[in-house]
Amino acid sequence: MTLHRLVLLTIVVTPALVLADQSIPDQYPDSLLYAKPVEVIPNVWTATGATAPTTYENSGHNNNYTFVITGGGVVVINSGSYLLAKALHEEILDITDEPVVLVINENGQGHASLGNGYWKDQGVPILAHADTIHEIEESGSASLARLKRVVKEKAEGSRVELPTETFSEKRTIELGDTVIEILWLGHSHSVGDIVVWLPDEHLVVSGDMAFHERMLPIFETTDTRLWLESWQRFEDLQAQYVIPGHGHPTNMAQVRRYTRDYLLFLRAEVQALLDEGDDLQAAYMIDQSRYAHLDTFNELASRNAGRLFEQMEFE
Repeated sequence: MTLHRLVLLTIVVTPALVLADQSIPDQYPDSLLYAKPVEVIPNVWTATGATAPTTYENSGHNNNYTFVITGGGVVVINSGSYLLAKALHEEILDITDEPVVLVINENGQGHASLGNGYWKDQGVPILAHADTIHEIEESGSASLARLKRVVKEKAEGSRVELPTETFSEKRTIELGDTVIEILWLGHSHSVGDIVVWLPDEHLVVSGDMAFHERMLPIFETTDTRLWLESWQRFEDLQAQYVIPGHGHPTNMAQVRRYTRDYLLFLRAEVQALLDEGDDLQAAYMIDQSRYAHLDTFNELASRNAGRLFEQMEFE
């Protein structure tokens, strides 16, 4: 059985067998990357990061770095940090002779964009949604300071660099034999989140539109009502394969269960409290135990409920 068929068997038939775990040590000790890139389907590779928060041990690789070998160059999704981008590039050079011709930031968070400086130094253009520019301008320095504080010398070379190109709703790229659509489907986890859709392969790199192995975070800027509206447009793609922003490659059933269904569940629970005249403290006590097996549950569950309560009070 070929490697990519084995991977497909795992992600489509038995997704539960590859659940991430915050206690799993570095899976690729010979590299700064947390895990070695794996070919998900032919010519689409991903290096799955830890589903824990950023730590010194995971070197800040706690999201996914994906790349597509198109026949006309390599397209990379997410840049991480300077040294993580360099480590990923070394892996790419071992796999293909095609040059990297484009880097895409799935959003403006540090683990998606703090390696932009490495790719800029290589002369590679960097594409992101227009709102990502504002996010990096507003929070990039704080993200960089946090990275340096946590991963220390592993942050060497990292700097705040803006994308060199932006789009508003859709950018279609045809390289070699591959069509790639970069789509903004509306507000979701954050205002500039995008998805990368390969229509011929029925594969979507969902970024933070979709979660399944770790609990999704609700930020102060997250609008869950709009996220659910964007989710329907995400469903309309009818993807067969999903590479999420965090966690192993999977399918729509899994991300639907732990993203859309979780948002619907928590909104219903909060609405019931509001209807009964309960207060913020009651929101922190919402029973979310059905999701307790997800990584980052302890860090995020109560915080999510509190933030959602405060937001829904004024919807």
